[in-house]
Amino acid sequence: MDVLKMPKVELHCHLDGSLRPETVLELAKESHIKLPDESIKTVRETLIAPSDCDSLDTYLKRFDLPIKVMQTAEALERVSYELMEDAALENVKYIEIRFAPQLHIEKGLDYKTIIESVVKGIKRAEGKYEIKGNVILSYMRNSEVQGIYDVINSGQTLLGKGVVALDLCAGERDLFSRRFKEAFSYARGLGYHVTIHAGETGIAQNMTEAIQLLGAERIGHGVAMMHDPEAYECVKSNGVFLECCPTSNLQTKAISHIKAHPIAAFYEEGILVTLNTDNRTVSGTDMTREFQLVHNAFGYDSGFDKQIYKNSVKGAFADETVKRWLLTLLE
Repeated sequence: MDVLKMPKVELHCHLDGSLRPETVLELAKESHIKLPDESIKTVRETLIAPSDCDSLDTYLKRFDLPIKVMQTAEALERVSYELMEDAALENVKYIEIRFAPQLHIEKGLDYKTIIESVVKGIKRAEGKYEIKGNVILSYMRNSEVQGIYDVINSGQTLLGKGVVALDLCAGERDLFSRRFKEAFSYARGLGYHVTIHAGETGIAQNMTEAIQLLGAERIGHGVAMMHDPEAYECVKSNGVFLECCPTSNLQTKAISHIKAHPIAAFYEEGILVTLNTDNRTVSGTDMTREFQLVHNAFGYDSGFDKQIYKNSVKGAFADETVKRWLLTLLE
């Protein structure tokens, strides 16, 4: 099967990590943001993490400039549309785009306007391309807990109309789930699905607690469970989906080399793994490259591709009509 031509589904893609360098340069000029120099080469170097990136924290610094240029409703709509367009051009048929509204208030935008702008860009792309998209609202877990309620309430009116889930993201240093237990119970009661970044950089207990305390249906990354039987059993017994992002995990040093990535072992053992980019620009990747990377590392073929697609459709927070449509594309 031609990887570029085959239908694909992506469940873990950060908006601010997936901006076109050309767009960042243009938006920076419009916003009078000072750059070291106004060359596309410099912008690319600023946005794309090196393959020898020394840590997750260093990797996360690549988001500083994109966030600076994503402070207007027009910019948010534009970059959302362009991400959908880029995904559609490599035959991604469904994508869930996540971002943290709290990072886009520097020029006075309120959360509702921020969320509506991103959804508007997604809907505009749906009108032009054969692709469907939804939004996952992320919250920086190192922030104070009370702020997440503003995000939850601001997205409520768009639930099922472009917004589907709630997430916690940013650096992973502690056991964060307990602080957010009540907030996620509240969000689930409103109809939010839940996916949580956990087990990305070595704290597997975060995976167990995200499932047990926050109601996570999916876990972002989850690499650390390869060394933790309790987290492994919790994921498997609860039918939790893993959003695997191999290139990103290489860059953040979650794994030392691609053949050390646990996606193959998890797949063989029946864990519900999915394949994703994490950040198309920061990681210098796309879905086609992610599949090729795994193929080359583990010798997989179209049988793997089809199962990943089915897992991704099953784990998607899309409605049943979209899921049925996606499954017809595999026939």
